[in-house]
Amino acid sequence: MADPREDVVLNHLRKSREAMARAEQDTALVTTIARIADTISRSLKNGGKVLLAGNGGSASDAQHIAAEFVGRYISDRAPLAAIALTTDTSALTAIGNDYGFDHVFERQLRALGKKGDVFIGISTSGRSPNLLTTFKAAREMDIVCVGFTRAADTPMHALCDLTLGAPATETALIQQVHITAAHAICALVERDLFGITHG
Repeated sequence: MADPREDVVLNHLRKSREAMARAEQDTALVTTIARIADTISRSLKNGGKVLLAGNGGSASDAQHIAAEFVGRYISDRAPLAAIALTTDTSALTAIGNDYGFDHVFERQLRALGKKGDVFIGISTSGRSPNLLTTFKAAREMDIVCVGFTRAADTPMHALCDLTLGAPATETALIQQVHITAAHAICALVERDLFGITHG
């Protein structure tokens, strides 16, 4: 008799494969991913930086992406300026306590960001109030706004210069598309800035 737990695993792998296949076949999405990489490369070349934020699993993704830039993606090269706004517990708790959770990223962005930087906000729902608040601040500061969210129209779409909409509805699958796309972006930025090509 087959182990029912294996059926759960196989079902998840099948859904993951189907989500990635939809992403691969979505030419507009592929173009957007390349444009995001170009935007980041231009900002870094001009002395800018990448600021990232998200909640829960998306906070982890923000930290993951920042680490790929500051450390390395695949090849040795100079570090790239990227900051996850999700890691400073003193700032997060102070701002949350004094100003409310909707401002935990916005206050940090106003302190650390400048014109020409890129802000990447990650939200699988596209409705996270603290990210919407931060996108509005970024637009005021002439910081390029990049949203990682779902394909369906969300409040984030109206606030972003570029929106990576994952072709999935389940949170876990959206997150898988996000991090896979982020790896492609890292590869393109390394190629643009350092001439590094990946197989």
